[in-house]
Amino acid sequence: MPGAPEPPVPDLRHHGDAEATSGLVDLAVNVRRDPMPDWLAAPIRAALTDLARYPDPTAAREAVAGRHGRPPEEVLLTAGAAEAFVLLARGLREVRRPVVVHPQFTEPEAALLAAGHQVDRVLLPAETRFRLDPTLVPDDADLVMIGNPTNPTSVLHPADTVAALARPGRILVVDEAFADSTIAPGVAGEPESLAARRDLPGLVVLRSLTKTWGLAGLRVGYLLAETNLVTRLAAGQPLWAVSTPALAAAQACAGPIAVATERAIAARLAADRDHLVRRLSGLPGVRVEGAPASAFVLVHRPGADRVRRALRERGWAVRRGDTFPGLGPDWCRLAVRDTATTDAFVSVLAEILAEG
Repeated sequence: MPGAPEPPVPDLRHHGDAEATSGLVDLAVNVRRDPMPDWLAAPIRAALTDLARYPDPTAAREAVAGRHGRPPEEVLLTAGAAEAFVLLARGLREVRRPVVVHPQFTEPEAALLAAGHQVDRVLLPAETRFRLDPTLVPDDADLVMIGNPTNPTSVLHPADTVAALARPGRILVVDEAFADSTIAPGVAGEPESLAARRDLPGLVVLRSLTKTWGLAGLRVGYLLAETNLVTRLAAGQPLWAVSTPALAAAQACAGPIAVATERAIAARLAADRDHLVRRLSGLPGVRVEGAPASAFVLVHRPGADRVRRALRERGWAVRRGDTFPGLGPDWCRLAVRDTATTDAFVSVLAEILAEG
């Protein structure tokens, strides 16, 4: 008797920008759309007057290092976190058993596969609200990749739980692209971040400046790791990999004004997120997964893919869930927007659900 058909292979290269086509209200892309503050726009504009000179990353590297209490030698500036995934995949050819913890952002696995690695997946179950269980990761995994907070689940794993994955002989890559969007009562900085940890063997922390500051088109991020690994990965970059305007942005976003502004943005985001969760909780059959902690929420509803298509017909873009390993067509991801946008969206969604 023939066995059950194989499940469809998720399209790891599908991202929210493919959903947010022109003319749709965008709840598919997790990039903040507010106007750029003057303290950030001004140095970027000034950098445009100095493009005849090759980029010099020194000042930006020192600023990022200072923010996280590290020496500059432990910072590698990149053209977004996506470049960092590629540098790791290509630079760590000796890795024997890379493991990616899913559901999460799919570019880490896509980069590993493109570099010729055979990747093992650890799928965190919905029954445990996608919380990390370190015992699920094989002991012999010598490269482990996980997001915190995780895209698309919006789960913020405890720092100690993530740190438990570190061990000698293993590279632990923690994607903190959305760490600056998190907040917790009584915590002055970013809760559960490992960016300042220098005591964990093989720890690599990736950061992106494109989400909170609306810089997706500028391509800027950075990697934090031990000096010898930073040096090794830097050798895989082309010369002048990060542009002068991107370096200006990185320097500005590492300063005290940026950090204070980021905390205020995270607090406002939390209020907007709570409003979205409350409104969604009143809809039949709609479940917001877990306790969202970032700039998006993961939603489950039977037939969510059909609902997503109906939303597109009425002018709304949301992120499909079936391209994330460990999810499927009954899941979708929603970016958190202002309360007025949320109210308008929920009204349209309620109409679609009422129609069956």
